Amino acid sequence: PGCGISNLMMSWGHDEYMYQVLNENGCTIPEAGLHMIRFHSFYPWHDRRAFTQFEGPEDAEMMKWVKEFNKFDLYSKGDSIPDVEAVKPYYQSLCEKYGLGGKLRW
Repeated sequence: PGCGISNLMMSWGHDEYMYQVLNENGCTIPEAGLHMIRFHSFYPWHDRRAFTQFEGPEDAEMMKWVKEFNKFDLYSKGDSIPDVEAVKPYYQSLCEKYGLGGKLRW
């Protein structure tokens, strides 16, 4: 009890994989952003309030960010396919901003 959600052992999915890739590559996204990536699909915790006995002091603040991010996750995708070349500079600049320019360890 009280160990913190980040210390729980859970099955891996695409969220945990992306979180691990970002960590292994020295990403400078703020901790709240990394938490959003890692736990936005953990609905039993942030939607149904299960596992609260494991929350640590930092988890209440992080949950605010996870819930905020979740507004833009589910059912927020459009049917149109983006022009990759048009959006590529924007996403490359984000990668560089957060220390992910160049080759990544996958």
